[in-house]
Amino acid sequence: MKLQVGVKVLIHQDGKYLFLRRSAAFKAGPQKWDIPGGRIEPDEPLGVALAREVHEETGLQLTGTDKLLAAQDIFVPNKEVHVVRLTYIGRVDGDVIISDEHDDYRWMTLEAVGVEPHVDSYLKEVLQTLESGNG
Repeated sequence: MKLQVGVKVLIHQDGKYLFLRRSAAFKAGPQKWDIPGGRIEPDEPLGVALAREVHEETGLQLTGTDKLLAAQDIFVPNKEVHVVRLTYIGRVDGDVIISDEHDDYRWMTLEAVGVEPHVDSYLKEVLQTLESGNG
């Protein structure tokens, strides 16, 4: 089984969070709402990978990460892959310009995304952790 490390960031601004909807061409979970992120390259530091992924997917500049929100094990048996995914809370500058990996974006409250039926299942786990931490 191949081990990969992925990074994601929950971008917070004015009481809302940035969510991206995967394009219909995305094989794993098309049309699901998710947050910016992706895999780390072998010689790439974590922070550099996170900033690169944010910029590639949103056109935004990552200005900081507040904290590590969650670490998840994601096993994909049919592909023989184990992904360790680290999700941070972060801040950005700039205007959103989504890549072709996504077809829409929205700034939503945690309550709004909580009732959205098409949210990535791994992201739902992270958001539940965040909500329980605030309660």
